[in-house]
Amino acid sequence: MKKTAIIALFLISGYTFSQTYTIPAESPRQTVEQQFSISSVKVDYGRPGVKGRKIFGDLVPYGKVWRLGANSCTKITFGQAVVFGKTTVPPGTYALFAIPSEKEWKIVLNKDFSQWGAFQYDEKLNIAEIAVPVQKNPEKQEWFEITVEPVSSSVVHLIFRWDDVKTILPIEIADTETVAKIADKLKEAKKIEFEARKKP
Repeated sequence: MKKTAIIALFLISGYTFSQTYTIPAESPRQTVEQQFSISSVKVDYGRPGVKGRKIFGDLVPYGKVWRLGANSCTKITFGQAVVFGKTTVPPGTYALFAIPSEKEWKIVLNKDFSQWGAFQYDEKLNIAEIAVPVQKNPEKQEWFEITVEPVSSSVVHLIFRWDDVKTILPIEIADTETVAKIADKLKEAKKIEFEARKKP
């Protein structure tokens, strides 16, 4: 009886331990979310390190599809319709890939966001793409980083930084007129709620 109780205690302790800690990741996962217009943009990606390696043109070959990070593919979620390149994209979650070259990256939006890396990348599932110029990163970036920077109420920039390279991808809302109408309704609803709270 005592032996069974000890085993049970050991299993419970092991389960609690595994829930508290994780194995250190070579390429830590990060989620970035930014309020955008009447919704948000969310990016989920792995962050590989330079670790003394030559990155672009070597670890990340030119002219080949790259997962824009490490491990499972990079996922991006739009809460509303956006313009990606010249294509209007409905709200939803997509995979984000890049085909880098020395002077520009082709950034691709793909329907299959559940794949590991880019090993099952299918060009037929691409729904939008845009070419963005390569810029020199002023400071060397050890860990790959994606940030979402608001530019205005209708535009955000996705900024990719790694090693000595930086690229900027502009994304804008698709239907400014509809968004303005929804925003007005939300403001009116908030005003009504505020006035109702003021009443005794």
